[in-house]
Amino acid sequence: MANKKITAVVIDALEDIKARDIKLINVSKLTSVFDYIAVASADSSRQTKALARNVMDKVKESGGWIYGTEGEASGEWVLVDCGDVVVHIMQPAVREHYKLEELWGEGKVEFPKPPRAKAAPKAVEEKPAKALVKKRATTTKAAAKPKTKGAKVAKKPAAPKAPVTRKRSTTAKSGTVAKTGATAKAVAKTPVAKKPAARKRKTAAD
Repeated sequence: MANKKITAVVIDALEDIKARDIKLINVSKLTSVFDYIAVASADSSRQTKALARNVMDKVKESGGWIYGTEGEASGEWVLVDCGDVVVHIMQPAVREHYKLEELWGEGKVEFPKPPRAKAAPKAVEEKPAKALVKKRATTTKAAAKPKTKGAKVAKKPAAPKAPVTRKRSTTAKSGTVAKTGATAKAVAKTPVAKKPAARKRKTAAD
């Protein structure tokens, strides 16, 4: 069975029975006896035994081998040898006393996975001074212009119109004058009727 598959099965088996502070350390560069150690905490001897039994069962079901176990009688520290992976299930006081993580401190912790480092923020490019000055000037001009959109603009009062002086119609007068002159001429041409001469009465003497 591949090492990665064994480690995954071991971690799952420990999590099934609520093991605490699980750590998986790659020690392949520090020893040739095994490649990984798994360390987990249990709250009681009963839980350490249950965790060890679950690890053995899961590894066997996955096609792996169990080469031996130690510490099951006391339950304070149970070791399960899975070949390339050695599992240490310990009560908190025992784990604190032996400090296995510090003994294998030069190994690489693969579980839990360390948080990824955040990428450094990109440096802000400095804009040329001319561009900044131009931008400021544009902003100033825009601020100086009054906003007319949606606003009512007051209309300027119209200048009073000068009174229109009506020209007196001279045509009518001239026409009237002309007409009057024509009438006078017509009157002048009309013959004046002469009164008949008074006839002399005949007298008795005639």
